[in-house]
Amino acid sequence: MVAACEEPPSASPVPQAGARWYDAEQVQQGSTVFLQHCATCHGEQAQGLVADWRQKLDDGFFPPPPLNGTAHAWHHPRSVLLQVINEGGLEFGGRMPAFGAVLTETDKLAAIAYFQNFWDDEIYANWQQMGGSN
Repeated sequence: MVAACEEPPSASPVPQAGARWYDAEQVQQGSTVFLQHCATCHGEQAQGLVADWRQKLDDGFFPPPPLNGTAHAWHHPRSVLLQVINEGGLEFGGRMPAFGAVLTETDKLAAIAYFQNFWDDEIYANWQQMGGSN
């Protein structure tokens, strides 16, 4: 049977068309990092797990937002995304723990590459226009 010889679909997506700061290898590494450290709160494909991520929870904190381009992550430059990963989300009203001492710089950038890979070219271009690579 010919179908049995085909490669199974990849668990992580292939980078979108257009120039991106990351490559497919970083997305693959980011998939591992994200699934291990981030997916419990942000969803396996960075889709978020709460319908209204803008509404504070009963504990007064915001739920983890989607990172797949449907929320506000694309409004933040890479330096701010790294700051949140390093220091946690308390400054932004969330409960995300700090990963500064848990992940390497390479792992942090790979996790960002993974969730940015879900952004379409328009969202990514808007992020770049807003100084996203800074």
